[in-house]
Amino acid sequence: MGGSDEEIAEDQVRYFRKKPLVVRAFQWKGDEEVLNRWLEAVPPPTGGLAVDTNGQLRIRTLEGTMYANEGDWIIQGVQGEFYACKPDIFEATYEEVTHG
Repeated sequence: MGGSDEEIAEDQVRYFRKKPLVVRAFQWKGDEEVLNRWLEAVPPPTGGLAVDTNGQLRIRTLEGTMYANEGDWIIQGVQGEFYACKPDIFEATYEEVTHG
């Protein structure tokens, strides 16, 4: 891998914008009760969610296990999957919308 845009022919380089879509998310604050209420309200996940003894949220995904720390956002993707997102990335990528 490697290389820069200059090393690749211009006709091979394409640019993409992320499609606008709405996702469900909550910010993990270490509260298992909030996690359980949220899980009751969403369709069954494609992977499991569990809280470790150290307070990290463990998320089993098709790509492997992810860990969320307090403050991370937990997002339910378009196929029902869950994944974690750091707060700064979440803020730069998502904006809150009204549902309904």
